[in-house]
Amino acid sequence: RTTMKSLRFISAEAFVSNAEFARKSLGAVAHDLFPLLFKASYLLEQGEVIHDLVENWPLFDFNMGKLLGATLDYQEDLSHRTCSVCLESCLTGLRDYVLNQSSPYMKKLRVVDLTGIKDVEVQFCKCKKTMGRWARTQLLSKLCSELLVYLQQAQCNPGTFEISINVLIDLFVTERNYDLVVKALLKKCSCPLKICCVAFRSDNLSLQKFFYIIKLTDPSLLRKLEIVHNVHLEMEHLEMLFNSIHFPVLMSLTLPARTFNVRRFTATDEQMLAHIGEKMGEMTQLTELNMSFSILTGRIQKLLSPLKTPLKILDVSNCSLNHADMAFLANSFHANHLEALDLSGHDLPELYPSTFFKLLSHCSSVLRSLTLEDCNIQDTHVNMLILGLSPCQKLQEFKFIGNPLSSQALKHLFTFLCELPMLKNVEFPIPRDCYPIGITYPIDDTSLCRYDHQKYERVAEELNLILLQANREDVKASTPLFGSYDAAVQETNNELGAYLIKSFKETLEKFTTSFNKMS
Repeated sequence: RTTMKSLRFISAEAFVSNAEFARKSLGAVAHDLFPLLFKASYLLEQGEVIHDLVENWPLFDFNMGKLLGATLDYQEDLSHRTCSVCLESCLTGLRDYVLNQSSPYMKKLRVVDLTGIKDVEVQFCKCKKTMGRWARTQLLSKLCSELLVYLQQAQCNPGTFEISINVLIDLFVTERNYDLVVKALLKKCSCPLKICCVAFRSDNLSLQKFFYIIKLTDPSLLRKLEIVHNVHLEMEHLEMLFNSIHFPVLMSLTLPARTFNVRRFTATDEQMLAHIGEKMGEMTQLTELNMSFSILTGRIQKLLSPLKTPLKILDVSNCSLNHADMAFLANSFHANHLEALDLSGHDLPELYPSTFFKLLSHCSSVLRSLTLEDCNIQDTHVNMLILGLSPCQKLQEFKFIGNPLSSQALKHLFTFLCELPMLKNVEFPIPRDCYPIGITYPIDDTSLCRYDHQKYERVAEELNLILLQANREDVKASTPLFGSYDAAVQETNNELGAYLIKSFKETLEKFTTSFNKMS
């Protein structure tokens, strides 16, 4: 698919394609052409031109999302291109903007917004090397520290110290880049480039380090907080976090697995849970909550009823919800506002079919994403599911991997899915008839890949043919057996793997020591 380019954009491409000429000529370029030249340079991966454009940026703000997004001159959105050449040129250009004392332009830049960059699985840049969120965090922190050292050592123009640019970024911190980020945040006041953390993700970090760095980020600016893998945050720590830090503009909260476990609750724990609910109620902008793999049986109401703002995104996958929980969700004021819902890991047809469909009908007018993985949806439930999904005309994404459905039932379901006008992404299970007879669900990891691959390919082709015949080539259908693409995990999987091996080794050593003592 080719996107139309205006004559202006074609001219901009011609101008930047000769890097040497473009760099020499920048001084004669009108201010309002810089955004156009930036997008053209980004498309052609002209790193040197990008660097010089940023180094001499003549405008008050530099917003990556807007600069790379759809424009009148070129409709294609390039914000999902996390090209390493382009992004590194951008950030080093920003550093040199501060240091460049001979720029013909007055230094007006006050805000740089890097939050519009989207990390996706398939990259279209020629260099094929990406710079993910973790690497962007690393590089910006490194450049801020280097800039300070240089300014302290060199004879700089006094005006350089008056430069103050807020750099809005989504930080991603792990053990490996922790020291560098802390160093940059500690020196924020004296650095011309001021890291403003709008979203914060933490993986592979001790609680002590997490608590320390989260205070340094200036939580009053934080809109999104993700505490994900290998941060051993439990309920008492969450209460401590909410008691010691105020998050006035927090819109999205993701908690690690097993933050809550009601099976071992005491009376004190019940009070603690209620207090956490009250604290979340004070977050008047909170509209997204992800609490997967916590055990919350019978406690959803206690946790969510204090919220004053309706949730738009809710992930309670594998949270062992009971009928009371589902009834609360179906009847709560959140139901009419839910745009994304994940109920994976619950036996919906068996435990609470009518309550689930009531919840689905309440959110049907706004629902964009529905995830029902490992929900024991069988062939006999497909007609009921179709009935429940029919009003969901805004649905863009439906994921239902891990359900025991036959290839025949999948074809029936796909024929219906073609009718959902906004649908773009479907993740469907390996058909039950591709596995050996007698396979039990949920399928364990060892049996997951033991299916008839040729038969699956045939079925997948037939399902895609159903989409094709209905003129729905815009729908992507796939079976990611080991979960959907996660850019953050992909980028730090080596560190994550090393951490897991280390944890396993430590556990094994403790077990061996205990066993030897018993012997």
